[in-house]
Amino acid sequence: MKKRTILSLAFILVTAGKTFSQVNKNPIPAIIEKDGRHALLVDGKPFLILGGQAHNSSGWPAMLPQLWLAVEKLHANTLEVPVYWEQIEAQRGKFDFSVVDTLLIQARQHKVHLVLLWFATWKNGSNHYMPEWMKQDAAKYPNVSGKGGKHVDSPSPHAKATLDADINAFTKVMYHLKQTDAQHTVIMVQVENESGTWDSVRDYSQTAQKLFEGPVPAELLKPEVLKALNRPTNATGTWQQVFGDDADEYFHAWSVAKFVGQVAAAGKAVYPLPLYVNAALRDPLTNPKATNYESGGPTDNVIPIWKAAAPTIDLLAPDIYLSGSEKVLKVIELYSRPDNTLFVPEAGLIPDNAKYLYDVIAHGGIGFSPFGIDDNGQGKKPAEIAEKLAPFAQEYAAATPMMRELATWAFEGKIKAVVEHDDQAKQTIDLGTWQTVVTFGSRNGGQTKANAQPYCKLMIVQLSENKFILMGTQCHVTFKPTGANADKAWQYLKVEEGYYKNGVFKALRILNGDETDWGGPAFGDQPTVLRVSVVVR
Repeated sequence: MKKRTILSLAFILVTAGKTFSQVNKNPIPAIIEKDGRHALLVDGKPFLILGGQAHNSSGWPAMLPQLWLAVEKLHANTLEVPVYWEQIEAQRGKFDFSVVDTLLIQARQHKVHLVLLWFATWKNGSNHYMPEWMKQDAAKYPNVSGKGGKHVDSPSPHAKATLDADINAFTKVMYHLKQTDAQHTVIMVQVENESGTWDSVRDYSQTAQKLFEGPVPAELLKPEVLKALNRPTNATGTWQQVFGDDADEYFHAWSVAKFVGQVAAAGKAVYPLPLYVNAALRDPLTNPKATNYESGGPTDNVIPIWKAAAPTIDLLAPDIYLSGSEKVLKVIELYSRPDNTLFVPEAGLIPDNAKYLYDVIAHGGIGFSPFGIDDNGQGKKPAEIAEKLAPFAQEYAAATPMMRELATWAFEGKIKAVVEHDDQAKQTIDLGTWQTVVTFGSRNGGQTKANAQPYCKLMIVQLSENKFILMGTQCHVTFKPTGANADKAWQYLKVEEGYYKNGVFKALRILNGDETDWGGPAFGDQPTVLRVSVVVR
């Protein structure tokens, strides 16, 4: 298992706070874990990434004005943006960090953090961001060989020359950040992009075949790993003997993860920023075969293999382009693990996906980001960009004043959330001595009108047994006492609408009468923050 920073939040902010303030006023970003929950620390305090990711070819200086416009319209605090191996090392051994420097300077001007995406050996399963001098030498930097020698447009994870070149370039990037980014504008780095292979479950080259016919590495034969992979805990032998029908995919997952893990380890040894790898997903409900998705990447079924092969990588992150609440919520559940920090670096830029920010936060996630926030050179007007970003922007705008509080509450396990499912049925949140019943739709007196689309959600922060922070849209909530108080009368002690400023809730008004009758308050189209106290009579 990877050695993790395991600290309590109180220890960090109180005991270690003296160290941070007196010895290092700007500590390096870090991911911490306590009791299976995680936090991303930026400037020594929990930070929630309200992110936006640029289009693939938008990390160039000429494209940045429209990208910063999108960041502003989105109310994002973090931009995820690619850096390209083909630009950084266009000539072998000669490195150009001018684009990285431009990103750093402009991000600071816009008071936005960066997550850099290392587009290198893999980008969506292919090697298209390799420098030209590598693409022109296929013998030295080979691709995967499919069955029967079929050409596959994907780099081989067994090419040592490719690994060495990637390690050399990535460590140069990390060293440059260490030397030029004392402010820690960059808070995380993604290593490769959706690594894995389409059109072949694995590499069938002579080099790969020899390894496949050999013994399974000892790291995968540990009882806890074999158990997680549903294999006998005493299994030994070749890949085929240990993993049977899954041998090809598991071998490729190990091979890709080992390659990426070595790149990450080399970079982190130079500059220990949090590092992550993103996953092109498979269907999380049907257990399809690897011929139906990108084989070798960190899909949910091979997370234990990636953890064993690449322990330096801090987290495996799902790119969510699936449709339907059942699938999306299952993905969030699968990647929220005691040994894996939840982060959604890419989500499709469609209105329905904005609601999943709430579920990510409730699972203790450190951030969320829609993909393709800029106009990608299409000449869109600012109003058009703003309109497309609006479902996400309104959530970010509401969350921004309480971002640090949300990150802290998530780390402490105080947040629960529901998002409207495709069937739009009401849902119940268990709060210990209370339950909250959430009905989706707009309310008119005692009647609820269903939403046109299932876009809505509610998040509850439990501050104490009887006091809560609520934030949501287009739903109606009511509380019910449980346990020994289940049959007792109750009422709202106080319902306040307001906002957070400098860590303190500021009330705008007390809600009562029409605003809280019919069982409880209702939320409209815009995210609203309420502080609610309830009492049993």
